[in-house]
Amino acid sequence: MKRENETSQAGAPGTSETQRPSATGNKDAGGNHDEPTPEARAPEVTRHVPLKELMLGAAFGLAFGFFLQKGGVAKYHILVGALLLEDFTVLKVMGSAIITGMISVHILRRAGLISLQFKPTWYAANVTGGLIFGLGFGLSGYCPGTASAALGQGNFDALGTMAGLLAGSLFYAEISRPVEGSLRQWGHRGRLTLPELTNIPLWPFIAVFAVVLAALLGVLDMLD
Repeated sequence: MKRENETSQAGAPGTSETQRPSATGNKDAGGNHDEPTPEARAPEVTRHVPLKELMLGAAFGLAFGFFLQKGGVAKYHILVGALLLEDFTVLKVMGSAIITGMISVHILRRAGLISLQFKPTWYAANVTGGLIFGLGFGLSGYCPGTASAALGQGNFDALGTMAGLLAGSLFYAEISRPVEGSLRQWGHRGRLTLPELTNIPLWPFIAVFAVVLAALLGVLDMLD
């Protein structure tokens, strides 16, 4: 009996095995792993990006900027008009892109050509980031994508926005660890999608969402 007690107490003085934090995070009732806690995350390791991936990223980035410029959403007065609800060009471009991307991405996924990688949902972090993003957009008149496209078409007033983007990125890199231990713990919902949130199957949800969004774009076109 004494030997069994010594064996059961060996390994973690003052802490039982069930009280030790798991490096893979907690499990829910179904046995699925949740997101690892910040304390349990392994240190980030810099990954060498192959040249092919860099070239693809550059090609898609140039194409994205080209279509932004052709869509007119890199013009300062159009962006400010969207914020003042006087010009709906930005909303129409974004809405049509959402419909096209939503349908095509899931077709490609169903064909096995791509795999989707969802970011976890943190209500506090998402709301805080959205407010900061909106504040910067309102003050500068540009968002990251439109600022890059505007600079590419020769609008040098976008240089201030680009400088702010770099400064903000560096600042967040410095405070990211404390933020992960605070904001990311409030309202953590894991990988959440709208079909899951509304409890509607994927393709019926896509069909209804696309029709409703297309109707709203038609109304915006009449108002514009």
